[in-house]
Order: sequence, then structure tokens, then C-alpha cells
Amino acid sequence: MGRIDYFHDPNAPKANSVVPSVTAVVRNPDGQLLLIHKTDNDLWALPGGGHEIGESISDTVAREVWEETGITVEIDGVSGLYTDPGHVMRYDDGEVRQQFSICFRAHPTGGGLRTSSESKEVRWVDPSDLDRLEIHPSMRLRIAHGLDTTRTEPYIG
Repeated sequence: MGRIDYFHDPNAPKANSVVPSVTAVVRNPDGQLLLIHKTDNDLWALPGGGHEIGESISDTVAREVWEETGITVEIDGVSGLYTDPGHVMRYDDGEVRQQFSICFRAHPTGGGLRTSSESKEVRWVDPSDLDRLEIHPSMRLRIAHGLDTTRTEPYIG
């Protein structure tokens, strides 16, 4: 399913749904960041996805990272809550979703890199190489907050 992100665009369609979702800033012992090249919008992003009935939010993080990357993780904390009504995503099926994402910090505990139906490429990226990748502004914000080790409280916005 294709997706178009609208970020503070006056011509954006009106949201018709909100789905709680997660993303994860996963860093390996070398300080590299786990990123996926998404199939739905052709951008690089943190792994993540929608919260499902019957699972805890920590289960959602672990499941989504595993499904999209092949890496198992343990959660270290929350880096931010992202609910900007100016960021909506339009899907091919007519859904227009307002952003509602909780971003977690996590570290890998096992597994191996692999792609999925949602990720056409998965890689560990050195933070100094992030500017070379096409990343949506809202995702760059989450990455910046997740990499900022001086933050003592999660971002809320």
C-alpha cells in the first residue's frame, strides 16, 4: 500500500483516523543506528508500526522491529511522543491518519538483518551518514531526539 506524508501542508487532506504507533531508535555497540528503507513511501526511517489489540506497547516495539528488520531488541526508555496534527499520512485505501507515535530507545539483543514486505533495505547507519539518506522531517526529529543522550525527559509534541 502506498503512502504520502503531509507535513504542515495547507493542501493536506483532513485526517479521518488516529492509530497509536511506535518507532524505535536502536543503536548497536558501535553507536550505529538501525534504519529501514520503507516500501510504502521510499524513504529511510526508524523501524516501527501500529499498536495491536492484545499487546503491550513494549510488545509492539519488539514485534515491529523484529518484523521489519530481523533484529530482536530490549527497550531502554521513551525518547518522545509525536502527535503533531499538522503531520498526516494518506494511504491508497483512503485512510488519512494523523500522526500518533511513541518513540523508544532500544538496544539489539540478537537476530540478523533482513528485509520484509515493509522494508526493501535494512542497515546499521553511522549517525554521521544520516544526511546522505532521504528521511522525512518528522522522522529526522525522532532520530535527533533519540540520539541526544543529554535529554533527561522525553520530547512531547
